[in-house]
Amino acid sequence: MALSGMRGLSVFISDIRNCQNKEQERLRVDKELGNVRTRFKNEKSLSPYEKKKYVWKMLYIYMLGYDVDFGHMEAVSLISAPKYPEKQVGYIVTSCLLNENHDFLRLAINTVRNDIIGRNETFQCLALTLVGNIGGREFAESLAPDVQKLLLSSSCRPLVRKKAALCLLRLFRKNPDVVNVDGWSDRMAQLLDERDLGVLTSSVSLLVALVSNNHETYWSCLPKCVKILERLARSQDVPQEYTYYGIPSPWLQVKTMRALQYFPTVEDPNARRSLFEVLQRILMATDVVKNVNKNNASHAVLFEALALVMHLDAEKEMMSQCVALLGKFIAVREPNIRYLGLENMTRMLMVTDVQEIIKRHQAQIITSLKDPDISIRRRALDLLYGMCDVSNAKDIVEELLQYLSSSDFAMREELSLKIAILSEKFAPDLSWYVDVILQLIDKAGDFVSDDIWFRVVQFVTNNEDLQPYAALKAREYLDKPAVHETMVKVSAYILGEYSHLLARRPGCSSKEIFGIIHEKLPTVSTSTISILLSTYAKILMHTQPPDPELQSQIWAIFNKYGSCIDIEIQQRAVEYIALSRKGAALMDILAEMPKFPERQSSLIKKAESTEADTAEQSAIKLRAQQQSSNALVVTNHPANGTPSVSQLSLVKVPTMSNEDGDSPDPAVTEANGALTVVDPQPPATPAADLLGDLLGPLAIEGPPGAAAEPEHNMASGLAGPPNTAEALAIAPVEDQMNTVQPIGNIAERFHALCLKDSGVLYEDPYIQIGIKAEWRTPHGRLVLFLGNKNTSPLVSVQAVILPPAHLKLELSLVPETIPPRAQVQCPLEVVNLRPSRDVAVLDFSYNFASHVVNVKLRLPAVLNKFLQPIQVSAEEFFPQWRSLSGPPLKLQEVVRGVRPMSLGDVANLFNSYRLMVCPGLDPNSNNLVASTTFYSESTRAMLCLIRIETDPSDRTQLRMTVASGDPTLTFELKEFIKEQLVSIPIVARASAPLPPQPQPTNLPSATTDPGALLAGLL
Repeated sequence: MALSGMRGLSVFISDIRNCQNKEQERLRVDKELGNVRTRFKNEKSLSPYEKKKYVWKMLYIYMLGYDVDFGHMEAVSLISAPKYPEKQVGYIVTSCLLNENHDFLRLAINTVRNDIIGRNETFQCLALTLVGNIGGREFAESLAPDVQKLLLSSSCRPLVRKKAALCLLRLFRKNPDVVNVDGWSDRMAQLLDERDLGVLTSSVSLLVALVSNNHETYWSCLPKCVKILERLARSQDVPQEYTYYGIPSPWLQVKTMRALQYFPTVEDPNARRSLFEVLQRILMATDVVKNVNKNNASHAVLFEALALVMHLDAEKEMMSQCVALLGKFIAVREPNIRYLGLENMTRMLMVTDVQEIIKRHQAQIITSLKDPDISIRRRALDLLYGMCDVSNAKDIVEELLQYLSSSDFAMREELSLKIAILSEKFAPDLSWYVDVILQLIDKAGDFVSDDIWFRVVQFVTNNEDLQPYAALKAREYLDKPAVHETMVKVSAYILGEYSHLLARRPGCSSKEIFGIIHEKLPTVSTSTISILLSTYAKILMHTQPPDPELQSQIWAIFNKYGSCIDIEIQQRAVEYIALSRKGAALMDILAEMPKFPERQSSLIKKAESTEADTAEQSAIKLRAQQQSSNALVVTNHPANGTPSVSQLSLVKVPTMSNEDGDSPDPAVTEANGALTVVDPQPPATPAADLLGDLLGPLAIEGPPGAAAEPEHNMASGLAGPPNTAEALAIAPVEDQMNTVQPIGNIAERFHALCLKDSGVLYEDPYIQIGIKAEWRTPHGRLVLFLGNKNTSPLVSVQAVILPPAHLKLELSLVPETIPPRAQVQCPLEVVNLRPSRDVAVLDFSYNFASHVVNVKLRLPAVLNKFLQPIQVSAEEFFPQWRSLSGPPLKLQEVVRGVRPMSLGDVANLFNSYRLMVCPGLDPNSNNLVASTTFYSESTRAMLCLIRIETDPSDRTQLRMTVASGDPTLTFELKEFIKEQLVSIPIVARASAPLPPQPQPTNLPSATTDPGALLAGLL
């Protein structure tokens, strides 16, 4: 557009560019909008030149991002101007400012139609461009016949006919009825005989839309498409302007091959032979060259040809040629080409029988797992999973296990699931399968769902020869210094059932097995404690004759947990101690688990159904599966309740107990039913817990209860109730007024997430909100999982982050509606700017039926998430400690009202908050020293040192010294540690079977001893 003649517009644009800041720009725009509004009020006095200038200014302001809510009538009126400059402005500004539903467009329909049917080709092109950009049902009904006449007219220039084809394509997409199916088949075939490649390319674009909607009507177009490909492959009658880097019209080739993929098959033998000759020529002529533009064009044609080869189910020789070509691509240095090679090789694997040919490239595919680009690593993982069978399962699974330790956080859950499926599906023997699953749990326990170790329990229970081997391997893994909680579960279960088979082996007596399992008790959640209590009862049952010392130890544990606040644990403990006193009867009551009924694994069943769904789809349908937003919605299939997705990483895997009715919990599945465990909560339907088995690479593992377990009291091993001031974990400025009550204690869930990186943040009868997080130095990435638990949609969903000043948070778009039985993933990016104990708040609301629910939830982006524990030696510690002399870099305080804890319990508490305890640095055995590194945008990596001095005669107070190189960090860390030491009150537990309701407890406030600040330490 030529703007040089409009001095006022040029001056305005210069003024905008010279603004120093956004505020100046806004003031200048407001001034100009006021001026334009004033001039438009006196429209009769405006000349066409002035009206055109002001409309240009409106468009420029709109392009800057400001709302322009007036002047639309003036822009539309310029469409009817007799001269081209004004008419051009009217068409351009109208197409930019107005959408298809705007009322002013109705005023322009007659003018646009007159331009389309007129003789002025320039005006025809302007009108067709407007209709093609805006579309709309009203335009389609009024103008489609005239656009069709232009397209079919032999007297119109190719430029007009090309625009008419694209305009008709837009109208067809908005309203398919504008194209008469019966009458357009022959006309479409006639258009494919066009010699002008511009018109032909636009016509083939229209054909792709038509055959995707109904291919049966357009069979006559199929041989014409083959002839087009022949013409292009032989470079016959292709003008120079349509040759791109020596490739004849690559865009037309791609569109034509895409159209052919919508037809089921090519039946005519001559057409089929000609088509395969063209495809062979494309495969032979394509290679990787240095010119990027030529590569892009030739590869676009090649990959569309590969998709057509797969669709036509070509001969094995051509398939081998395709695989060999893709094998070259996955070995080149260019990452985009490697990605395309892996992706297309995976597609070939899905729809054709070329697995043996693809196996020749297994080494190169495994190498791609170590590629710096995560998208390439994902494609390599998908390909390895698809090509795995009995012959190469060991090699592939071992490679995936090695890769697991170094893989990205985002890939580990998908990777763990695929390893579990492959090891079960293609296991050469069951002992190898047990080895693989235990290695998997050991390396990636956080990402292993419960149904994976449930399946191990089924195999071990059903195969007597496997039981001693599994028990021995479980015993070996428990010897490791750091054992994941899932490993504790599976090992405790197996040893509880079969440890007596190892009685003659060294280190495997009942007392030694009990001791090594009991060491893990203080570190596990309540769900695991239930399994451990059952294991203790089994060990006691298998120890014949009874060992009085072992018996007294286990009875003491049962007595301790007989008054636990958790009803499940309490009832188990009470029943087990009663049963264990029955003597020989215990052998019958706690007999070994019976064999599980033989059935197909739920994991394999889901995988096979997914593969079947995928294999039925053609390559063009696979390519069309695109994600519409960054909030992923996975809905259940209405018929069978399974997710309607086609990628394995999105398969929802229910727990074994939900699907099969088999739980590996000994207290629930005793053979004779002698033990009855009463669930105090109403039973939930299998589909109610949408977040129990979250999907994809960023999922929450395990049941929500396990992810939100309360912190255990270090002295008693029991969970303390939270302070009632925190009962709803909301911002203190508002009260919770919802009639819908949350399920579970929100404060306990928040405190649990402060220590863990995944779990449930909030749940009520209608929705469940889960979190999974990854923290790296000052950066964090949280994913909010919003799960609709009902058969009706949740509407008016809103989520707003109320960030504190020290955090930078960016939440992706949250959809306004969550479909029934669906879950939504919303990523949240976090950047820590400086040290602070303030907490971000999620203001979340939704409507369900007559309920309007609004909650404010604290997000676990707390200070300790930005700490990284570090072990320091004496040579590193003391110089740093002495260099930080006195306030404000070194602060000391006497903290009173501390929970009575041993020094070991304090060390465990510190470790849970990412404070590394450094043994041996303090000569006093009643003291401990810890170190950590704090990360933020302002401080970068900052070393922090902590010293705790305890009084053995009074465990309710201690002296704490904190030192760092930043005064704010020192103060905030000191206050944070103090809060953790006094936050959970001490409440007496009732000894009755039912626990008391939590009561608020007033704690004495921590005071500072003035003399302590002057004391020199070390």
